[in-house]
Amino acid sequence: MKMQAALLAAAIAATPAMAFVRVIHASPDTPPVDIYVNQIPGPGVSPAVTALPFTQDTGYIDLPTGTYDFRVTATGSTAVALPILGANLNQNDFVTVAAINFLSNIEPLVLVDDNTIDPMNARIRFVHASPDAPNVDIRVAGGGPTLFSNVAFGENGGYVSVPGGSYDLEVFVSGTNNLALSVPGLGVENGFVYSVFAMGDVANLEAVPFVDAPSPGALGLLGAAGLLAGRRRR
Repeated sequence: MKMQAALLAAAIAATPAMAFVRVIHASPDTPPVDIYVNQIPGPGVSPAVTALPFTQDTGYIDLPTGTYDFRVTATGSTAVALPILGANLNQNDFVTVAAINFLSNIEPLVLVDDNTIDPMNARIRFVHASPDAPNVDIRVAGGGPTLFSNVAFGENGGYVSVPGGSYDLEVFVSGTNNLALSVPGLGVENGFVYSVFAMGDVANLEAVPFVDAPSPGALGLLGAAGLLAGRRRR
């Protein structure tokens, strides 16, 4: 028994502490990107992620805790468009790094994700990643409650809990009844955590949802499952 306990303790000690990082491409005029982790792009250096297109994500990637440098380039280029240097990743952190803004002003939006599961509700976060859109309010359609208020570009409205089901949402210019985006049929399930990003420029605004937890793995975009379709008000 003592030997077994010692072996178990040694195995636990040898298991590295892990963090979980996801990258989202949310820069509307930026081509697909490559992502380098603790590497400087150059001849013979392969990126960790290749050809990530706009509106897509990497899924959560397991990384040992520590300090990391991420460098984002246009696919096939070695010119760094977005350096994210000295990122500290702590044990059991879930972190989303979104590339936002137009290419000429591309910048990182770093979010610490709270992927706590509520078995009785779905948890949803809204992130404003449309660079030329004003502050917005997100309401349940048909005169329902406001879920997120006065969310500015580069900010998020925190998490709200709602019973699982299908919701029609509307995005308004903050403090007005000017409808910017209809989001019909957002299907969410109890025990899941979601992030919904407003992406694109103001002329091509769309809602892009992601499943945060339980983690679906790489390329966890919900669009293919048809759980949410966003369309611009014309």
